[in-house]
Amino acid sequence: MAGLVGVVFAVLLAAAIVLARIALPEGGGADQVEVTSGQRDAVTTALELVPFAGIAFLWFMGALRAHTGDAEDRFVSTVFLGSGLIFVACLFGAAAAAGTVLDADQPQLFGRHFAYTLLTTFAMRMAAVFVLATSTIGRKLGVFPRALALGGYLAGLVLLVVGSSLPWSELVFPAWALIVSLYLLKAGRRAPRTP
Repeated sequence: MAGLVGVVFAVLLAAAIVLARIALPEGGGADQVEVTSGQRDAVTTALELVPFAGIAFLWFMGALRAHTGDAEDRFVSTVFLGSGLIFVACLFGAAAAAGTVLDADQPQLFGRHFAYTLLTTFAMRMAAVFVLATSTIGRKLGVFPRALALGGYLAGLVLLVVGSSLPWSELVFPAWALIVSLYLLKAGRRAPRTP
């Protein structure tokens, strides 16, 4: 289950990020760009995907916890849960802010900057903490191979340190979730089934 909902989350979040990034450029005169009807449609589609991505992420969190079992470390688990929940809250807030560009009566520049700041600075830093906590849990309990845990640490560091300054770096998070999900799907097929 963790693998399947993780794949759904990764695909939905990546699609929403790509649609929003293409429709609402950042920097370099973006504040003077009028939002066209095609861009509005792309933002609307991205905004409609975000709640489903958030729901899939919550299921992904639950499935990851179920996958680790009762042996998880309570401290790291608390960080895991807290960062995951704050990530979803920031993601929803960024989507709401991005929605302001669809309202012709609102200043579009504010919504654009607020959405990008909330997503790239705050949500991605919480995603980094989530990735680091998940990799730590997976490594400590032996449910992740060493390469997957190290890749998670690298992805977490990228999101934590350079996430807000490197455009498109927020795609590291759904890419990591996809890799973990595919691993869990593969590991689930190898595990013996108990009646």
